[in-house]
Amino acid sequence: MSDEIDRKHQERMVRVNEAYEKQLASADREKGLVIVHTGAGKGKSTAAFGMAVRALGQGMKVGIVQFIKGDIPTGEGAFFANLNLPVEMHTMGEGYTWKTQDRQRDIATAERGWAKAVELIRDPSFNMVILDELNIALQYEYIPMQTVLDELAAKREMLHVVITGRNAKPELIEAADLVSEMKVIKHPYHHGIKPQPGVEF
Repeated sequence: MSDEIDRKHQERMVRVNEAYEKQLASADREKGLVIVHTGAGKGKSTAAFGMAVRALGQGMKVGIVQFIKGDIPTGEGAFFANLNLPVEMHTMGEGYTWKTQDRQRDIATAERGWAKAVELIRDPSFNMVILDELNIALQYEYIPMQTVLDELAAKREMLHVVITGRNAKPELIEAADLVSEMKVIKHPYHHGIKPQPGVEF
């Protein structure tokens, strides 16, 4: 019985490998990607910073602009500040919009963040630019959607741009090459557990 299960498993894996190799063979283009991490679940920014580490491991230079975070120090900010790595991190936000409660101030903060984002996107020394929580600024229309789409369309061919934040707009999803949605299954907040260092910040 065990031999039969092993034989069927091997046959199935052969078919899976053949399908994978066929798909891989048809992918013959190099291209800088527009990547969107969205959804209500935790992990959007975390995944983006994981990509930053991967890019750094490949000898790439990474730029990061944080549009919302900024009112509390984060582990990722401390990590990049303490290491001599080819990464620039600009924390431009002042905290979540329900904390500031001042729309014009939020717009001005988002515009400063976008100006820095454009600077990094247009700088040929960067291989990857992460725009953390840009989707929030787009959701509240602090930055015009078309302005962002135009900049992405004009970016260098091999530049990767990673955009995070819940409620990604359909226009951005359409323009992106890779979109992932984080879904809430279970969250410690719902059980009275406060944010934990190394997990939430």
